[in-house]
Amino acid sequence: MKWVRRVLVGAVGVVVLVVGVTAFHVWSVARQDHRGKVDAIVVLGASQFDGRPSSIFGNRLDHAARLLKAGVAPRIITVGGGLSGDRFTEAAAGKRYLEKYGQPPDKVFAVEVGHDTLQSLKSLAPFMKSHGWHTAVLVTDPWHEARSRRMARDQGIKATTSPSRSGPAVATRATQARYIARETAAYLYYEIFRRSADFQAPAA
Repeated sequence: MKWVRRVLVGAVGVVVLVVGVTAFHVWSVARQDHRGKVDAIVVLGASQFDGRPSSIFGNRLDHAARLLKAGVAPRIITVGGGLSGDRFTEAAAGKRYLEKYGQPPDKVFAVEVGHDTLQSLKSLAPFMKSHGWHTAVLVTDPWHEARSRRMARDQGIKATTSPSRSGPAVATRATQARYIARETAAYLYYEIFRRSADFQAPAA
């Protein structure tokens, strides 16, 4: 039965290797901050409360506004749907926030469909294509960037990343490790099943 033990050890080794490589990829992409010219800055949605973005979402929107000011793209697109009974979608709340703090309405677009990252990006792709836009920089939390970029590229969007580096996801080393582990699992789930595995993040 030695061969059975060897097969099991080998299988465990492969799993450990795959998880380790994926975790490193999540960490590596989180450190990338692309400022090259693109067609649009895309802000991935997060919790909102009757039109008021959570602090996590607000940090993403503030970062997108800075990218717009820096000339990275001529427009911002917010994405994300809403829950049953909500008066605002995530995308609408994001657009409202940006306009409230001085962004021109004609430079902010909202794609209000999608209850997870994959659905939002699937809705974004035809919207961008209909306007002749093909390249985007994705704004979300650092550890969420690798999976988001992979999904966006699978939808035909030429995506790069510029993470928001404020908020609970980067508060402490322990928090960062927890988010990396969570996103590693979600990334592998997507690669295997081609479905989103979004976990509820703190709404602080």
